[in-house]
Amino acid sequence: MEKIILTRKIQLVIPCKDREILKSYYDRLYEFQRHTCKAANLIHTHLFIQDRWKEMVYLAEDAKISLADHKKKEGGVLNTSRMNSTYRQLSAHFLKVLPSNTMSNLNQAVYRTYQANRDLYWRGEKSLPNYRRDIPIPFSSREMRWEEAGDGKNFLLYLFRIPFKTYLGRDRSELKSLLKKIVKGEIALRQSALQIKNNKIYLLASVEVEKAKHSLDKTLIAEVALSLEYPLVIKIGKDEFQIGSKEEFLYRRLSIQAARRRLQQACAYRSGGKGKEERYKCLKHYKEKEKNYIEEKLHLYSRRLIDYCVKAGAGTILLVNQSYKEELAKEDPMLLRNWSYYGLKEKIAYKAKMAGIHVLVE
Repeated sequence: MEKIILTRKIQLVIPCKDREILKSYYDRLYEFQRHTCKAANLIHTHLFIQDRWKEMVYLAEDAKISLADHKKKEGGVLNTSRMNSTYRQLSAHFLKVLPSNTMSNLNQAVYRTYQANRDLYWRGEKSLPNYRRDIPIPFSSREMRWEEAGDGKNFLLYLFRIPFKTYLGRDRSELKSLLKKIVKGEIALRQSALQIKNNKIYLLASVEVEKAKHSLDKTLIAEVALSLEYPLVIKIGKDEFQIGSKEEFLYRRLSIQAARRRLQQACAYRSGGKGKEERYKCLKHYKEKEKNYIEEKLHLYSRRLIDYCVKAGAGTILLVNQSYKEELAKEDPMLLRNWSYYGLKEKIAYKAKMAGIHVLVE
């Protein structure tokens, strides 16, 4: 049975009532995250410099050396592999402030990211990333210790010598059943990460699950058109139907933007005294509201599309005229701002892979 890696976002809280101990736990996490950000930027910079060393024209000819392991390549000057060279940099700078497991996993993750985008960097089509302060802190699954909480609803997690408790809420995404399988060892955990964002703690748990098996015909093609009038127009054989509507997607999004603009104008007349953060707090709320609304709709539309394809037995999805539409969208600021074609494509590809459906772009 073919397996795939999925990432699930789980909110965590620290079940500690002692303020001093709780503060020490948060200080430790914030310190880890701050140093993880610095380490990630250091790794990416070193990898880029190593690649571009030969093109530094201001160096003497005899200085243009081969950056390779001297044991594996004649003329190489490194005494280790390229991946290990960046890990040794981390050890030299962060050994006392970051767990070695985190450094190792971070080094591997950044190296994979660099290798995936290496050609784009060389052609000047993409700039080097600048990792932000809310970067996830990676670690191996063996660093986690799970057990069920006494309330029968949540689970306890021990990581970095800090106790955590899951906060599942109404659990519409069936995280509880997933966590039960993790605790029992029925599902394997892979390299995961801990993220602190907006003062909330999230576990980005990577799990290995079996890919769903459906009786699909790869020769049966579902032609899908992405547009503003109808987010998705699907044609399978002689059947044609739409998912979503302009009123549901675009108008609702524009109304949220209009409400935010009205608040933005009103903020100029608000009395001060509590700082900029408090003054513009309402604007941040509406920005998150628009983002969450779009994410919810894109997940819903992509899920319905995959369900239709599975029901019809279509093993291939063809995005019709998508490349041409994207070029047109780049010339129209309004269309580019409000037509979330990239996010929808990404979610369709992700869910199609889980269902064993091929995605083609025309």
